[in-house]
Amino acid sequence: MDKATKLIQVRKEKIKELKENGINLYPNDFKPSCSIKALKKIIEEKPESLGEKGDEFSIAGRMMAINKMGKSSFIRFKDGSDQVQAYLQKNRIGDETYSLFKKLDIGDFIGVKGPLFQTRTGEWTILAQEFRLLSKALRPLPEKFHGIKDPEKRYRQRYLDLIMNDDTKQIFLKRSKTIAFMRNFFEEKGFMEVETPMMQPLAGGAEATPFKTWHNALGMELFLRIAPELYLKRLVVGGFEKIFEINRNFRNEGVSTRHNPEFTMVEFYQAYADYEMLMDLTQEMFESIVKKISGSTKIEYQGDMIDFKNGWQRIPMIESLTKIGGIDPGIINDTKALLDFAKEKNIQITKKDRHGKVLTKLFDILVEPRLIQPTFITGYPVEVSPLSRKNEINPELTDRFELFIAGREIANGFSEINDPEDQHDRFLMQVRQRDEGNSEAHIMDSDYVEALEYGMPPTAGEGIGIDRLVMILTNSPSIREVILFPHMKKNI
Repeated sequence: MDKATKLIQVRKEKIKELKENGINLYPNDFKPSCSIKALKKIIEEKPESLGEKGDEFSIAGRMMAINKMGKSSFIRFKDGSDQVQAYLQKNRIGDETYSLFKKLDIGDFIGVKGPLFQTRTGEWTILAQEFRLLSKALRPLPEKFHGIKDPEKRYRQRYLDLIMNDDTKQIFLKRSKTIAFMRNFFEEKGFMEVETPMMQPLAGGAEATPFKTWHNALGMELFLRIAPELYLKRLVVGGFEKIFEINRNFRNEGVSTRHNPEFTMVEFYQAYADYEMLMDLTQEMFESIVKKISGSTKIEYQGDMIDFKNGWQRIPMIESLTKIGGIDPGIINDTKALLDFAKEKNIQITKKDRHGKVLTKLFDILVEPRLIQPTFITGYPVEVSPLSRKNEINPELTDRFELFIAGREIANGFSEINDPEDQHDRFLMQVRQRDEGNSEAHIMDSDYVEALEYGMPPTAGEGIGIDRLVMILTNSPSIREVILFPHMKKNI
């Protein structure tokens, strides 16, 4: 029998004994008067009201440390906001209650009521007048000294990770604040929050492999959405001119430090706007969020200092390939020469007959990892931008941008196609690519084209990957660190 099994067995025996003595192990009648965080605010603002004859407080939480000293003991416990110390004396809480306390373990939930006093070291401590068991834990927590270091265990048993590792908890508090700040930013700009279908009859809005499901009552195949884009633009057609949605997308792709099959995005659309306006809006939003989360517009990410106030650049893709990627400008329009260049660099390119695909593949390898400061790359080829408006000066390119920070894509935005014939032709181009073997190409969405035929105003839209943004804001090397329950292989 291993150590953990022995500890569980000991706790089972305690639980049996407590039940036999009529102890309710899971009562639900203790009501805290405030959180520990609120208690500490009172200590900070009104210390004159505290003391052994001062105000009493009822506080609940999980015991994290116990220091037994005969007829008195110190315990440290925490709730969802902070932790505090309590002092238990046998002559104050009574023999029966103190005897119960001595049978409890680290990890148990308890309730304490009493005034505050300062120890010799100056720490404000609850002087327990009442003590209650609120929930008995069967399994012991990991040893505090060692914590949970194994990432696999941390991700699979996130609840233990949150109990034992305060750094993990802080990541998700920052994530929550980031989304709240983002939502507030859009609302202050006059955007309306909406919700669109998670299950769709056609998987559109991005090039990706969807997850499939079946609706029994309707007798039809449905897809978990890869993007909300085409539904959001239908709402623009319907008259909602500034909208946003914060929600999940699903893509049946590999799992890595930057990819999770289920991920969170904000996607927003503004009528009578273009992609350049959205770049301005994005820069303003990111600077505001970073400052609120970090207290500064400069943050460190994996050894790089990123400047969200002065570090922004806007570079056309072709220019980035020559100036950053090191490609000779003389061959930038020659597909064969680019393929020869790629071969020399050991860059594998499969879609060799599409110039736009070749350019973007070279960009992914040669340029993207070097874009550390916030950088908008503009002017993507039409071939890789089936929903983006063509540039009026060079119709082989689109009015599209992608935002890169710390060598990874964070956002994708563009001026939208509102010409139904152009959109129909782009879908046909995608259909041909599917016929040629590109399973991720768009499917013809005739209903969306019909919606455009009713008229959509000039519009720009953008999607921002919230998980990747939070990675940067929390200095997290893997997307799994910022998703509470990331997808993993079955634990055999």
